[in-house]
Amino acid sequence: MVGHVEWVQFARVAHVPRAGEVAHARDVFEEPAGGGAVAAVQLARLAGGCLLFTALGEDEEGRRSLRRLGELGVEVRASLGAAPTRRAVTLVDDAGERTITTLGARLEPLGAEGGEHWDELADLDGVYFTAGGASALRAAREAARVLLASPRARDALGHGVALDALVLSGRDEIERREAARADAEVELVVLTEGEHGGSYRLRSGQTGRWAPAEPPGERADSYGCGDSFAAGLTYGLAAGMALADALALAARCGATCLTGRGPYQRQLTARDL
Repeated sequence: MVGHVEWVQFARVAHVPRAGEVAHARDVFEEPAGGGAVAAVQLARLAGGCLLFTALGEDEEGRRSLRRLGELGVEVRASLGAAPTRRAVTLVDDAGERTITTLGARLEPLGAEGGEHWDELADLDGVYFTAGGASALRAAREAARVLLASPRARDALGHGVALDALVLSGRDEIERREAARADAEVELVVLTEGEHGGSYRLRSGQTGRWAPAEPPGERADSYGCGDSFAAGLTYGLAAGMALADALALAARCGATCLTGRGPYQRQLTARDL
């Protein structure tokens, strides 16, 4: 996993407050999250371990992130800097929908020229990439048999690095716009549609859909569902699964995450396969 981490404060509210309204939160807790962290934990739970290449501040949030991700089975290789670890506030309403506000600039892992850990990124079955520069994406491509990315990789895309798949929300206009950078580089584009499943298209022109997975419990919190889906797809394709089977596994990962408090209470594990 190559990507970003944010220290996130979660709170349950009846509804997202309207302009001028005061909302009273309950069930407040904190976790290291963001697309890189959530996907790394999901990969660790499926594969038995995961290396996460990221960037953190040399601050309390950075130290807590390292400690907690280690508890969750992730080996973190972080470039540390003076900039503060990005923070975020996530409100989860009574329908289980999350609304996120980020605080501060996103920290991105440097390329091979800026970190001492990149020699460990070698001979891998799969890498999922959400943040980093173009040199970091090239290093991931050289190391991985299967490379997936998110449009949140932004400026790393569009520099001629071939991607096996790009995973994005079909409902997110920003992600769809950023994904256009990689049109000439990607073999498979996967567009998620939440409870409606999703669609895909191959470079060959072939298109298709997959059905949503049934959540194994009540809907609780949508935070991390998309990142868990992307991690499940990375695991499936890296394991050599057929596309339909990898998409079905990814859908199960997203549906399982939906039934937990925060991103980590309920994620699919190797025992569930």
